[in-house]
Amino acid sequence: MTIHAQALLFDNDGTLVSSLASVDRCWRQWAGEYGITAEEFGRVELHGRTAAEIAAELLPSEVVAEAVARIERLEVEDVPDGGVQLLPGTKAFLGSLPADRWAVVTSATRRLAEARLDAVGILPKTLVAAEDVTRGKPDPEPYLLAARALGVDPAHCVVFEDAPAGLRAGRAAGMTTVALATTHRAHELDADLVVGNLSALSALVTDGGVEISVRP
Repeated sequence: MTIHAQALLFDNDGTLVSSLASVDRCWRQWAGEYGITAEEFGRVELHGRTAAEIAAELLPSEVVAEAVARIERLEVEDVPDGGVQLLPGTKAFLGSLPADRWAVVTSATRRLAEARLDAVGILPKTLVAAEDVTRGKPDPEPYLLAARALGVDPAHCVVFEDAPAGLRAGRAAGMTTVALATTHRAHELDADLVVGNLSALSALVTDGGVEISVRP
Protein backbone atom coordinates (compact mmCIF):
# COMPACT_ATOMS: atom_id res chain seq x y z
CA MET A 1 0.00 0.00 0.00
CA THR A 2 1.27 3.46 -0.93
CA ILE A 3 -0.21 6.68 0.41
CA HIS A 4 0.38 9.94 -1.45
CA ALA A 5 0.47 13.16 0.58
CA GLN A 6 1.61 16.75 0.47
CA ALA A 7 1.92 17.11 4.26
CA LEU A 8 2.39 14.72 7.17
CA LEU A 9 0.93 15.56 10.57
CA PHE A 10 2.18 13.70 13.63
CA ASP A 11 0.80 13.37 17.11
CA ASN A 12 3.69 13.38 19.58
CA ASP A 13 3.23 11.22 22.69
CA GLY A 14 2.77 7.61 21.66
CA THR A 15 3.52 8.41 18.02
CA LEU A 16 6.98 9.99 17.90
CA VAL A 17 8.01 9.52 21.52
CA SER A 18 6.93 7.52 24.54
CA SER A 19 6.23 9.36 27.77
CA LEU A 20 3.77 6.91 29.28
CA ALA A 21 5.85 6.23 32.40
CA SER A 22 6.28 9.95 32.99
CA VAL A 23 2.59 10.66 32.42
CA ASP A 24 1.56 7.95 34.87
CA ARG A 25 4.10 9.06 37.49
CA CYS A 26 3.31 12.77 37.28
CA TRP A 27 -0.45 12.51 37.06
CA ARG A 28 -0.64 10.15 40.03
CA GLN A 29 1.39 12.59 42.10
CA TRP A 30 -0.86 15.41 40.89
CA ALA A 31 -4.01 13.47 41.78
CA GLY A 32 -2.68 12.83 45.27
CA GLU A 33 -1.90 16.52 45.77
CA TYR A 34 -5.47 17.45 44.83
CA GLY A 35 -7.14 14.75 46.90
CA ILE A 36 -8.45 12.76 43.95
CA THR A 37 -9.08 9.13 44.86
CA ALA A 38 -7.62 6.24 42.86
CA GLU A 39 -11.15 5.25 41.84
CA GLU A 40 -11.96 8.75 40.56
CA PHE A 41 -8.63 8.98 38.76
CA GLY A 42 -9.03 5.54 37.20
CA ARG A 43 -12.27 6.54 35.48
CA VAL A 44 -10.61 9.34 33.50
CA GLU A 45 -9.02 8.88 30.08
CA LEU A 46 -5.64 10.65 30.05
CA HIS A 47 -4.17 9.83 26.68
CA GLY A 48 -4.75 12.19 23.77
CA ARG A 49 -6.56 14.84 25.82
CA THR A 50 -5.49 18.25 27.07
CA ALA A 51 -4.61 18.74 30.73
CA ALA A 52 -7.32 21.40 30.97
CA GLU A 53 -10.00 18.91 29.88
CA ILE A 54 -8.78 16.29 32.34
CA ALA A 55 -8.56 18.75 35.25
CA ALA A 56 -12.01 20.14 34.48
CA GLU A 57 -13.44 16.63 34.70
CA LEU A 58 -11.93 16.02 38.13
CA LEU A 59 -11.84 19.36 39.94
CA PRO A 60 -13.99 22.41 40.72
CA SER A 61 -13.72 25.09 38.03
CA GLU A 62 -12.07 27.62 40.36
CA VAL A 63 -8.93 25.49 40.79
CA VAL A 64 -8.56 24.17 37.22
CA ALA A 65 -6.13 26.85 36.02
CA GLU A 66 -3.85 26.35 39.02
CA ALA A 67 -4.06 22.56 38.66
CA VAL A 68 -3.18 22.70 34.95
CA ALA A 69 -0.12 24.81 35.71
CA ARG A 70 0.91 22.31 38.38
CA ILE A 71 0.73 19.23 36.14
CA GLU A 72 2.62 21.05 33.40
CA ARG A 73 5.39 21.87 35.87
CA LEU A 74 5.55 18.29 37.13
CA GLU A 75 5.77 16.84 33.61
CA VAL A 76 8.35 19.36 32.36
CA GLU A 77 10.53 18.73 35.42
CA ASP A 78 10.27 14.97 34.80
CA VAL A 79 11.71 15.17 31.26
CA PRO A 80 15.42 15.25 32.31
CA ASP A 81 14.84 12.20 34.50
CA GLY A 82 14.14 9.93 31.55
CA GLY A 83 10.59 11.11 31.09
CA VAL A 84 10.67 10.64 27.31
CA GLN A 85 12.16 8.17 24.81
CA LEU A 86 12.11 8.04 21.03
CA LEU A 87 9.86 5.38 19.55
CA PRO A 88 11.29 3.03 16.89
CA GLY A 89 11.63 4.56 13.44
CA THR A 90 10.97 8.16 14.48
CA LYS A 91 14.41 9.63 13.73
CA ALA A 92 14.83 7.91 10.38
CA PHE A 93 11.30 8.68 9.17
CA LEU A 94 11.35 12.37 10.15
CA GLY A 95 14.89 12.70 8.83
CA SER A 96 13.69 11.68 5.37
CA LEU A 97 11.17 14.56 5.22
CA PRO A 98 11.67 18.23 4.27
CA ALA A 99 10.98 20.50 7.27
CA ASP A 100 8.12 22.27 5.49
CA ARG A 101 6.24 19.03 4.75
CA TRP A 102 5.48 17.94 8.32
CA ALA A 103 4.17 19.21 11.64
CA VAL A 104 3.65 17.99 15.19
CA VAL A 105 0.08 18.28 16.48
CA THR A 106 -0.18 17.57 20.20
CA SER A 107 -2.66 17.85 23.06
CA ALA A 108 0.21 18.86 25.36
CA THR A 109 1.02 22.48 26.12
CA ARG A 110 3.69 24.09 23.97
CA ARG A 111 6.13 24.27 26.88
CA LEU A 112 5.76 20.56 27.62
CA ALA A 113 5.80 19.48 23.98
CA GLU A 114 8.93 21.48 23.24
CA ALA A 115 10.66 20.09 26.35
CA ARG A 116 9.92 16.50 25.32
CA LEU A 117 10.86 17.02 21.68
CA ASP A 118 14.04 18.90 22.52
CA ALA A 119 15.09 16.09 24.87
CA VAL A 120 15.20 13.65 21.94
CA GLY A 121 16.51 16.06 19.32
CA ILE A 122 13.32 16.66 17.33
CA LEU A 123 12.89 20.26 16.20
CA PRO A 124 9.69 20.68 14.18
CA LYS A 125 9.34 23.81 12.09
CA THR A 126 5.58 23.72 12.76
CA LEU A 127 4.05 22.77 16.11
CA VAL A 128 0.37 22.97 17.08
CA ALA A 129 -0.13 22.68 20.84
CA ALA A 130 -3.00 22.81 23.33
CA GLU A 131 -3.07 26.59 23.71
CA ASP A 132 -3.28 27.11 19.94
CA VAL A 133 -6.82 25.73 19.69
CA THR A 134 -10.18 26.23 21.36
CA ARG A 135 -11.26 22.59 20.88
CA GLY A 136 -8.84 19.70 21.26
CA LYS A 137 -8.93 16.22 19.73
CA PRO A 138 -11.22 14.48 18.80
CA ASP A 139 -12.34 17.78 17.29
CA PRO A 140 -10.60 18.32 13.92
CA GLU A 141 -9.48 21.87 14.79
CA PRO A 142 -5.85 20.99 15.72
CA TYR A 143 -5.22 19.13 12.46
CA LEU A 144 -7.01 21.71 10.33
CA LEU A 145 -4.85 24.41 11.92
CA ALA A 146 -1.69 22.46 11.10
CA ALA A 147 -2.77 22.00 7.48
CA ARG A 148 -3.42 25.71 7.21
CA ALA A 149 -0.01 26.53 8.73
CA LEU A 150 1.67 24.33 6.11
CA GLY A 151 -0.48 25.73 3.31
CA VAL A 152 -1.87 22.32 2.31
CA ASP A 153 -5.42 21.21 1.55
CA PRO A 154 -6.60 18.90 4.37
CA ALA A 155 -7.51 16.26 1.78
CA HIS A 156 -3.81 16.01 0.93
CA CYS A 157 -2.64 15.52 4.52
CA VAL A 158 -1.88 12.28 6.36
CA VAL A 159 -2.33 12.05 10.13
CA PHE A 160 -0.16 9.71 12.22
CA GLU A 161 -1.74 8.82 15.56
CA ASP A 162 -1.72 6.20 18.30
CA ALA A 163 -4.94 7.25 20.07
CA PRO A 164 -8.56 6.74 18.98
CA ALA A 165 -9.40 10.38 19.79
CA GLY A 166 -6.63 11.62 17.51
CA LEU A 167 -7.69 9.29 14.70
CA ARG A 168 -11.24 10.60 14.98
CA ALA A 169 -9.87 14.13 14.73
CA GLY A 170 -7.93 13.26 11.60
CA ARG A 171 -10.93 11.62 9.93
CA ALA A 172 -13.18 14.55 10.87
CA ALA A 173 -10.64 16.87 9.21
CA GLY A 174 -10.97 14.88 5.98
CA MET A 175 -7.45 13.49 6.16
CA THR A 176 -5.96 10.06 5.55
CA THR A 177 -5.13 8.34 8.85
CA VAL A 178 -2.28 6.04 9.82
CA ALA A 179 -2.55 4.37 13.23
CA LEU A 180 0.47 3.23 15.23
CA ALA A 181 -0.18 0.35 17.62
CA THR A 182 2.15 1.65 20.32
CA THR A 183 -0.34 2.33 23.12
CA HIS A 184 -3.47 0.53 21.86
CA ARG A 185 -3.92 -2.84 20.22
CA ALA A 186 -4.28 -2.83 16.44
CA HIS A 187 -7.91 -3.99 16.50
CA GLU A 188 -8.81 -0.99 18.70
CA LEU A 189 -7.62 1.47 16.07
CA ASP A 190 -9.84 2.63 13.20
CA ALA A 191 -7.63 4.03 10.44
CA ASP A 192 -6.84 3.77 6.73
CA LEU A 193 -3.64 1.96 7.65
CA VAL A 194 -2.49 0.36 10.93
CA VAL A 195 1.19 -0.46 11.61
CA GLY A 196 3.26 -1.19 14.69
CA ASN A 197 5.32 2.01 14.63
CA LEU A 198 7.12 4.30 12.20
CA SER A 199 9.87 1.75 11.56
CA ALA A 200 7.31 -0.13 9.44
CA LEU A 201 7.11 2.77 6.99
CA SER A 202 9.32 4.50 4.44
CA ALA A 203 8.88 7.90 2.83
CA LEU A 204 9.92 8.94 -0.66
CA VAL A 205 9.93 12.67 -1.39
CA THR A 206 8.84 13.53 -4.93
CA ASP A 207 8.10 16.74 -6.83
CA GLY A 208 4.42 16.20 -6.10
CA GLY A 209 4.72 15.45 -2.40
CA VAL A 210 5.58 12.39 -0.33
CA GLU A 211 4.90 8.73 -1.03
CA ILE A 212 4.48 6.66 2.14
CA SER A 213 4.90 2.91 1.84
CA VAL A 214 4.91 -0.09 4.15
CA ARG A 215 8.33 -1.68 4.24
CA PRO A 216 8.42 -5.21 2.79
